[in-house]
Amino acid sequence: MRPRIRTTTWPRRALILTDTPRPDCPGCRGEGGHNYDYGDPFTGEYEGTEWEPCPCWNEDRRWILLPLPYLSRRRRTSPDPWGGGYSDEPPF
Repeated sequence: MRPRIRTTTWPRRALILTDTPRPDCPGCRGEGGHNYDYGDPFTGEYEGTEWEPCPCWNEDRRWILLPLPYLSRRRRTSPDPWGGGYSDEPPF
């Protein structure tokens, strides 16, 4: 296991300890897997992309270390929406 500390936003903001792909893996070259495109067998039209993870890495192996508090989008300390205080500058 090659642990790394990351942040996650779902289902809640938190610091997590997660596994990373092996950088010297000959199968995935450190990317953790392969993307491959597939299509409809009858028409040959593109239908999507699938992700095939490499056995050197388990993308589901993660542990929550510390839940982070929610940050409010509006941080105002004064009733003035432009940061409080007054200016003697003309508005134009």
